[in-house]
Amino acid sequence: MAMLPCLAWADDTPTINPNVTYIIDNVETQGNDTTASAPLKVIFKANPEDVGSYNAYYEWRIFKDTQTSTPWLVRYEENTEFEFTESGAYTIYCYATFTLNEDTVKYTNEYWSENKGISINITTSKLEMPNAFSPNGDQINDIYKAKDGWTSIVEFKATIINRWGQKLFEWTDPNDGWDGTYNGRPVKQGVYYVIVKAKGADGTVYNIRRDVNLLRGYSEETTTTEQ
Repeated sequence: MAMLPCLAWADDTPTINPNVTYIIDNVETQGNDTTASAPLKVIFKANPEDVGSYNAYYEWRIFKDTQTSTPWLVRYEENTEFEFTESGAYTIYCYATFTLNEDTVKYTNEYWSENKGISINITTSKLEMPNAFSPNGDQINDIYKAKDGWTSIVEFKATIINRWGQKLFEWTDPNDGWDGTYNGRPVKQGVYYVIVKAKGADGTVYNIRRDVNLLRGYSEETTTTEQ
């Protein structure tokens, strides 16, 4: 049976309409092409129609970067989930075959040579830590955390210590951070230290150790620091 675009099939002939749902910060977004930070959770759906009595076989083929002959990963469900944790450019195709007696409908090599697959680009990693924050309750720079713009960090652990090496706070999500307290009480203004061990989706290893200036008297309305 010759392959035709989906809309040209008769109503009783099986069709597919693959799409993707991306889960970013616990929010679901649909769209077939995206550039995003890792880790990125993705739900793939074949969306078959008019299957009727046909037997269906599905094969999701994921290719990475310039690889075109051998898939980087293969999944065999109608709908499948995957979490991307490695940087790179991915192209995804949903191969589907429907059989009924002597009748076979295929969405395989011939179909995908004429139709565009799903493109997912996972960015390279970036991570920087600031050298100061001002937990004074003005809701501006009140939390010490990774600088905005960090991307594709798949492992993260940060520890705040004081000048005597005492651990004051620890967190494992770069979206979180330290509010300048210890055991529920604000610590004194001064210099503290952060130690960060992290890993990017591109394999970059981050070992960061730097001063953290806690400035309680600083505000955006003045450039002076109250002592």
